[in-house]
Amino acid sequence: MHQLKVRTVFFYKTYFSDFYANQRLKVRDKILWTFRIIEYVQRVPKIYLDHLEDTDGLYEIRVKQGSDIFRIFCFFDEDQLVVLANGYQKKTQRTPKSEIEKALRIKKQYEQEK
Repeated sequence: MHQLKVRTVFFYKTYFSDFYANQRLKVRDKILWTFRIIEYVQRVPKIYLDHLEDTDGLYEIRVKQGSDIFRIFCFFDEDQLVVLANGYQKKTQRTPKSEIEKALRIKKQYEQEK
């Protein structure tokens, strides 16, 4: 039986694909595995997708491969489409403010071009 998609992951420009291309194969595989969860699971667990506090609709996709942790910023378009912004490797407890600001700029650019 084929499962239907709940939402679609969309790469906006090359922000995410540039990040993705620079990752090891195992990391890329884990990212794609996480995307499948986001696309096919109605209620995605917070360990994979969580809203960033104090932001206007910015979310982070959480990927862990071994001891490495990665974050990919995204936002929704009409509740269904997950639009990917930038990604980075997490090395500290706090999310770098510069990465959040970059993701918010990408979100604003997307909304203006839409």
